[in-house]
Amino acid sequence: MPDLNNRRQVTETLRAICAWLVALLIFFPIFWMVLTSFKTELGAFSMPPKFFFTPTLENYREILERNNYLHFAWNSLLTSGGATLLGMIVSVPAAYAFAFHPSERTQGTLMWMLSTKMLPGVGVLVPIYLLARFTGLLDTRFLLIVVFALVNLPIMVWMIYTYFRDIPRDILEAARMDGATTAQEIYRVLLPVSRGGLASTALLALILNWNEAFWSLNLTTTQAAPLSALVASFSSPEGLFWARLSAISTLACAPILVLGWGSQKQLVRGLTFGAVK
Repeated sequence: MPDLNNRRQVTETLRAICAWLVALLIFFPIFWMVLTSFKTELGAFSMPPKFFFTPTLENYREILERNNYLHFAWNSLLTSGGATLLGMIVSVPAAYAFAFHPSERTQGTLMWMLSTKMLPGVGVLVPIYLLARFTGLLDTRFLLIVVFALVNLPIMVWMIYTYFRDIPRDILEAARMDGATTAQEIYRVLLPVSRGGLASTALLALILNWNEAFWSLNLTTTQAAPLSALVASFSSPEGLFWARLSAISTLACAPILVLGWGSQKQLVRGLTFGAVK
């Protein structure tokens, strides 16, 4: 019996060590990016790299003063938040119909929606660009909101459909017997019960929208360009400005990292919703 306990302790210790090593491996690029952002351009290119140096705020000062960071951050906030809201408005009724009123074509429709994520974005770039130019929507926040929402809609529908499918039908049948309409079933019964899953879906969609770069670079120039476009602007024919690139990348990642860190309990709760029923 003591040998069995010792083996369990050794196994748990090895698992903890492996988990910490994986966490450090994932976190190291973020740590190096933040560290480089406080170096000069010369220090960022120094070989071998220096872990101990005199930090400077010159890169952050230049970005905030010369690159109009707040304008790009505001665009990111509006487009990401708007696309998430639009996606939730469309995906919740769709998932409700798939989960509680299925038909013979439900699974096929869901698989078709998911298969659209396998299509490279560049494959539909030209028609979307031409439509945006024809309608005068190029370089507008409205265009990015619609495109971001459509790009992530299959994932959102699938996630919410999974959460809804684990909810007992008896709850909705009881509400229906009390005279609730379809809208009341969704907003007064279904949404409160599945708020954890909905919150995790919204958070994931917000992160995906915030990090979207392909459509931002191809459909915007200056007026509606988000932070991803500002980050890409530091790659020029003259070369890469590593220190300033690290600084703007830190500023671009900081809001979403803080949001994810602050809502991790809700995110984990939503991702495990229905897994331990």
